Amino acid sequence: MRVPDHRTAGPGELVAIDLPPGEAWLEVVGDLWWRGVAFLPLDQRLSGSERKRILETAQPTTVMERLGETVFPGRPVSADIGIVMATSGTAGASRLVELSRSAVIEAVQGSAIALGADATTPWIACLTPAHVGGLLVLLRGAILGVPVIVHEGFDPARVSGSGSGGAFVSLVPTMVRRLVEAEVELERLILLVGGGALDPGLAETARERGARVVTTYGMTEVCGGVVYDGLPFGQTQVRLDPTGGIELKGPTVMEGYRGDPAATGSAFTTDGWLRTGDLGALTDEGRLVVSGRADDLIRSGGEKIWPDEVERALAEHPRVRDVAVAGRPHPEWGQEVVAFVVPTIVDEPPDLEELRAWAGERVARFKAPRALVLVPEIPRTSSGKIRRRALI
Repeated sequence: MRVPDHRTAGPGELVAIDLPPGEAWLEVVGDLWWRGVAFLPLDQRLSGSERKRILETAQPTTVMERLGETVFPGRPVSADIGIVMATSGTAGASRLVELSRSAVIEAVQGSAIALGADATTPWIACLTPAHVGGLLVLLRGAILGVPVIVHEGFDPARVSGSGSGGAFVSLVPTMVRRLVEAEVELERLILLVGGGALDPGLAETARERGARVVTTYGMTEVCGGVVYDGLPFGQTQVRLDPTGGIELKGPTVMEGYRGDPAATGSAFTTDGWLRTGDLGALTDEGRLVVSGRADDLIRSGGEKIWPDEVERALAEHPRVRDVAVAGRPHPEWGQEVVAFVVPTIVDEPPDLEELRAWAGERVARFKAPRALVLVPEIPRTSSGKIRRRALI
């Protein structure tokens, strides 16, 4: 009987990759992809209990680790599955998304066409490969044969240096802010920004410095970003439900959640559209404008308040190093707006009235925070998204 091993694994088997980010990923991903072996990237930053839960749900055949491999009993995957990805888990425990090989190819090729990318301009891989945006950079190398420059992590100076001759790079908004604050050269860089709302002022500053900025919208369940600057690419379709909920359909949509048929069923409408859990609107030109997660919307005194908008206003305050906004139950208003702030200087934090006055000059007064909580850090996922449930 053959002992399972990633080098001998074949279609229908699942290999979990538990390696630190780096050059090794490029070879491993390319090898498994071209042999038709499904794989699951594991985030090195997860705790032991989080890793264990993912592996228990995934039931891979083999786990590749730095010091060797661990063999599991394993549960087969469909032969057409290319990758299994853990969601970011902003609304609770992450789920495992099964993406077909054809969906991944469609996402990679559709992106290249939408961007007008050629086969010679390199991609910089600085997002974790456990994030769908980071993994797709590596898969662009495997599927399209484009050059990929792998970084072990995100460093503004290194990104700038690697892209001096022109390069694509997938980032999350916090990384764009770090690039701008570092005042590094951005000329000839094409920044694909996803994983959250990008401050328009920040995007404009990056463009003024010579970068091309492409805002992307998508999720792990559709192979990452499939809407560029508000327009879906390829055969992706977008519609809104009666409440403004964003729904997607197209060839990049997931097969389902591994080991969770109930969650898979609830993720789709009866006519086969994926419910994203986000709210938005469509302009007259057909561009998608994303408001935010439906669960994040704050309803206070009959008003609807989006946390992202308030966060952008408060983030400009000189005594605010980081900030998150969330709604807290209130007996009279239903919810109240609470600002969780990491002070720039610990011993000189801003006070509530100061922040309310600051916010009131930038957004409607009713959106200003009614309460302030000083915190040492803002809880975020590995891709930089705020974990609001951990705050309230």
